Amino acid sequence: MLIPKKVKHRKHQRGRLTGKAKGGDFIAFGAFGLKAQESVWLTSRQIEAARRAMTRFVQRGGKIWIRVFPDKAVTKKAAEVGMGGGKGAVDHFVAVVKRGRIIFEMDGVPLKIAREAMRLASHKLPIKTKFVQE
Repeated sequence: MLIPKKVKHRKHQRGRLTGKAKGGDFIAFGAFGLKAQESVWLTSRQIEAARRAMTRFVQRGGKIWIRVFPDKAVTKKAAEVGMGGGKGAVDHFVAVVKRGRIIFEMDGVPLKIAREAMRLASHKLPIKTKFVQE
């Protein structure tokens, strides 16, 4: 699973998921991509599940690029703990993905295989996505 090696600030404020992606909204490395149609926080588990689904389908063929990285810490307080007492401990990390952002890229496989691999990956993600070509 993807987590940052070192962070400047342990805990983050939540922020808001408004607008569309400012960068990373075009294919840069491969020939095919999976584009987010909605804004979301993608957890490292979701990214890993989608990556595994794609990798297993292409079976040692092609190359896959993950274009998002979970660098935002999400905190959680223990169950049945009252308000106050400070912010909770870091529970997991998420990648802030705004609509229009390319999440995965792929190259070295035929169009049909790439489309199916991206479809399998999209089923592991909590948002609508779109298959895009270079």
